[in-house]
Amino acid sequence: MDKAAITMIENLYKNTGKTLEQWIEIVKKENFEKHGQIIKFLKENHSFTHGFANLVAHKARSSDAGSTGNKDELIEKQYNGKEHFRPLYDRLISEILKFGKDVEIAPKNAYVSLRRNKQFAILQPATKTRFEVGLNLKGEEVKGKLEALQSGAMCSHKINLASEKDIDEELLDWIKIAYKKAG
Repeated sequence: MDKAAITMIENLYKNTGKTLEQWIEIVKKENFEKHGQIIKFLKENHSFTHGFANLVAHKARSSDAGSTGNKDELIEKQYNGKEHFRPLYDRLISEILKFGKDVEIAPKNAYVSLRRNKQFAILQPATKTRFEVGLNLKGEEVKGKLEALQSGAMCSHKINLASEKDIDEELLDWIKIAYKKAG
């Protein structure tokens, strides 16, 4: 398990007085079918932040790389039917790893989380025609390609891509700003 996940699990106990295992039991008793249902339940009924709710949801559904034990398998699964976006993902990862040796790549079922001291971006083949780069840029004004996301989401902003040609200086600059803010 990565360092960030361990810290979050420790903080979950400090913040709620319950262990991750206890929260997983609580969630499983509800018989939720979807990840989003678990997040909504924890946020609305237990005042969780999105990050902690997401952690518990992934662990309860065994849908994160730490639970499956195979990061490559999760990434491959994301690109089933969206294979044309895989070169875009590979190029983005290559560029982002140049930012520093502290970039952590944490695949989930539907996206890849990029972390430093905290998450700074997500890479997601959202649909067959849209690849999303989610960014944690709280306080940044919307301009250029940058779009705002609803409050309480995992990321504050996003940039939509359609092909590898959309990977440009503006996109990489926004990702680097998010990276620096997460340090």
